[in-house]
Amino acid sequence: MKKHCLIVVLLILLLQFSFAQTNKFKSIDPNATAETKALYYNLHKLSGKYILFGHQHATQYGHGWNGDADRSDVKSVTGSHPAVIGVDFSGLSGRPEAEIAKEKINLQKTIADTYNRGGVTTVAWHFNNPVSNTSFYWNDSTVVAAVKNIIPGGSHHEKYKAILTTIADLAKSIKGNDGKLVPMIFRPYHEFDGYWFWWGKPHCTAEEFKTLWKFTISFLRDSLHVHNFIYAFSPDNTFGTEAAYLERYPGNDYVDMVGVDNYNDFGRYGKYNLDSGLLKLKIVSDYAKKAGKLAAFTETGLESIPNPAWWTETLLKTLRSKKMQLTYVLVWRNDATSPTHFYAPFPGQVSVPDFIKFYNDPYTLFENELKDIYKLKK
Repeated sequence: MKKHCLIVVLLILLLQFSFAQTNKFKSIDPNATAETKALYYNLHKLSGKYILFGHQHATQYGHGWNGDADRSDVKSVTGSHPAVIGVDFSGLSGRPEAEIAKEKINLQKTIADTYNRGGVTTVAWHFNNPVSNTSFYWNDSTVVAAVKNIIPGGSHHEKYKAILTTIADLAKSIKGNDGKLVPMIFRPYHEFDGYWFWWGKPHCTAEEFKTLWKFTISFLRDSLHVHNFIYAFSPDNTFGTEAAYLERYPGNDYVDMVGVDNYNDFGRYGKYNLDSGLLKLKIVSDYAKKAGKLAAFTETGLESIPNPAWWTETLLKTLRSKKMQLTYVLVWRNDATSPTHFYAPFPGQVSVPDFIKFYNDPYTLFENELKDIYKLKK
């Protein structure tokens, strides 16, 4: 009898521990879909032991091709698509309605296809300036205070709400073959500590930026009922301390994932400062552990990849040199027409042999190695 009672007690304790662990890894949206919660939890469980490899626009176009079915340059080299596919919401505003409608169809297919194959989608937002009706770059902007004008009380706030409604409608329209809404990692206002985008640090105050961030997440989540987003916060690499990293941080209630974009320390312009790159990744990873967030290397890469051993001797060596918990690393896009603007190898490119070593390393995960990422595993 005592033995039976002891077994029951142990089972209860085990279930309580399992629930506590699952509950520990939860998104900022209490109404997130089951698949979004499962993705968030599973990414937590994988990080540290593994890292997912990602590539921007990997399946939409590549080096010398555009729009081919089930194709990516990464798959042409390794046999598998990247685990994380980057897309962009840039085409959802500031264009004629017919172009926006066409872009919606393209995004719906790309994102649903990735989900159906078992991969993960991350969304950047190169957001055209909604005040001056110019591009996302600051030097194209004719209005100085765009951020101030789109937050609550600003002259273009209602226009901004309409743009967010377009994003919400798209997010709530994308379903997989299983009929479920597709989860996405949404990464708005990236590299906000730089000067090159109109939302950058020199062009708005810290409080304005935080207000913009909080309103964006609250409006999508609470007013428009988008429940399939994981929200990622990713500055560029201008920080060197946790305090500097958190200078424009809106608070833990508004962020699911912390990240960093860093090209400069990893070979851009032929310059390498891997100690600096590692320091910044460690700051991000350490904060994520402390705050119960996901962490990621949200953008990096070496344009044209002239270094034939960059994948293992630069990127992988840095990622594995400390006990960090990074969910994924994403390299930038391969342009369809430019002979030099590419960040992932394609057949015949000089770094292919090293990339295959990177692919075969047990630490890296590609799409064909992901199993039931949208199902809760305890």
